[in-house]
Amino acid sequence: MDTLGLFVVCALLLAGCAGYAGVDSRIRRTDRRIARVEQKLDLLLDHFALTRTDPALEQVTALARDGRRIQAIKVYREITGADLKEAKEAVEQMAEST
Repeated sequence: MDTLGLFVVCALLLAGCAGYAGVDSRIRRTDRRIARVEQKLDLLLDHFALTRTDPALEQVTALARDGRRIQAIKVYREITGADLKEAKEAVEQMAEST
């Protein structure tokens, strides 16, 4: 490969890395904004003593109530697509509220 070709390849790689860093930064910023909105919604729900009831999650609530938390976490993840940490926290909250 000649010098010009190598230069072009390096320039393209650097541009790709810079583009990835920008996208990654925007994703992290968006994730933080979503987390703040979710916190505010949770505060409003708590303040007005409202509960989030989703008919699909009734099975999860029943499993959590029966002490079958691992199974409840699995079902919660299947229904919502949540990651393990989020599912565990949600199931623990369900178990505490019953």
